[in-house]
Amino acid sequence: MIQTDIKQLSTKDLTERIKDERGTLAKLKLNHAVSPVENPAKITYSRKTVARLLTELRSREIAEAKK
Repeated sequence: MIQTDIKQLSTKDLTERIKDERGTLAKLKLNHAVSPVENPAKITYSRKTVARLLTELRSREIAEAKK
């Protein structure tokens, strides 16, 4: 997910997306621990997506606090 797509999401959608991505990341990590994942780069991509979503959520919280 690109940063421009993330910025277009509403705050509610953003929190839902964070929850979904964290679930996906947990499943990928568990599957990788049991047997190697076909493409381990998916774990990295998922982790970075979660970080991007959290960063956008935090920047919105800071912007609201300044108002």
